[in-house]
Amino acid sequence: MARDKHLLLLRFSALGDILMTVPVIDALAKKYPDTTFTVVSRVYVGSIFRRCPANVHFRGVKLEQYGGVAGLSRLVGELCHELKPTQVCDLHDVLRTKIMRQLFRLRGIPTCHIVKNRKARKRFITSRPLLQQETSFERYAKALGRAGFPVCLPDNNAETDEEHRTVGSGCEVRRVGIAPFAAHETKIYPLEKMEQVVRLLSEQGIKVYLFGAGREEKNVMEQWASRYERVESVAGTLPDMAAEADLIGTLDCMLTMDSGNMHLAALTPVRLLSIWGATHPKGGFLPWRRDESGCIQRELECRPCSIYGNKACRFGDCRCLDISPTEIVKRICE
Repeated sequence: MARDKHLLLLRFSALGDILMTVPVIDALAKKYPDTTFTVVSRVYVGSIFRRCPANVHFRGVKLEQYGGVAGLSRLVGELCHELKPTQVCDLHDVLRTKIMRQLFRLRGIPTCHIVKNRKARKRFITSRPLLQQETSFERYAKALGRAGFPVCLPDNNAETDEEHRTVGSGCEVRRVGIAPFAAHETKIYPLEKMEQVVRLLSEQGIKVYLFGAGREEKNVMEQWASRYERVESVAGTLPDMAAEADLIGTLDCMLTMDSGNMHLAALTPVRLLSIWGATHPKGGFLPWRRDESGCIQRELECRPCSIYGNKACRFGDCRCLDISPTEIVKRICE
């Protein structure tokens, strides 16, 4: 008797990339309700996947406990013993997951993986005009198709569902979320200017919620909250990422960098504005069901200087982020 299908989905980082799997996995689970899907990822993202259909499960992993090939071999053994997968789809394709794929295959479990087409992304940096790259959502869907689970994604080029059209429309902006940080400096709007954005919104009587993680980020946001009325830092105050998404979903507008918080906000019906510096929306990381009309950016010949924003500015001044705080506040209030 054939075993019931059970597909493991591997993706360990970065936060934005993990969150971009959510709408794809949601569509996958709805199309194949008789198949079990288990997401294997970082522990702290588990609450988000609990919102997927009932046939989606989550297995959190603390990677520091599985160092080296021996550690990964132990992890694969645990996953096989606990979950008994029939297939594995690697949505990450880095050295760690490549080793894991080989270990799964040695146990007789077939695997497939995402194709990132790194050469095309490298060409994108120097191509003019910029050509829209395949999105991460499309790459994930193609990987699942290779696993034998073809899935059609809803249109990701615009906010097409009714909830995205109606939430916040016709309302005066009163509650705004701001996530001022990103993984790389070249993607972070200068903090002294972001503080001006916070001040200007506060002076207009707008309630501002500040989102972030980590001690340094928390300290900065708590200082802003102490200086201005109607400004609150929620860093470290919410029980999990799902609760963070719940709060974001109640706001009139959310302002982020090209960051994990941008992709988290995109999973909610909030009006979303994102500031782009060294990276570019056409590189394939535009948030789910959003288009470039929600992107605040300067069109410069030197942009983008990298796909991920992990390279230093060649001029040393991140001129791509030289955007007036008043312009950002105007976009929010519009």
